[in-house]
Amino acid sequence: MTKADLVEHISTQTGVSRNHTAIVVDQLLDSVCNALSEGKHLEIRGFGTFKVRERRARRARNPRSGTEVLVPAKLVPVFKPSKELKASVLEGATNASAADPAAV
Repeated sequence: MTKADLVEHISTQTGVSRNHTAIVVDQLLDSVCNALSEGKHLEIRGFGTFKVRERRARRARNPRSGTEVLVPAKLVPVFKPSKELKASVLEGATNASAADPAAV
């Protein structure tokens, strides 16, 4: 699902125009990005938690030349889904596989 698909789906479900829905979706995504860039974590109950985690520096190999390279430490965004989201995804996958045995 793309952002445009998400806007279309929300617009259809709520009856709000696509333009207003697109503005709300953009602001939500901007707020998540801003919170993560400030080092804060964002918890949406029933959905999950967005956090920033530090990935340690490590040594890696250049696959072409075989030489070792030092990959510096960096901050990466991570998402941890809630129990409710995990259960919903599992239920959806179970229902989909029961409806179409060839999908498994």
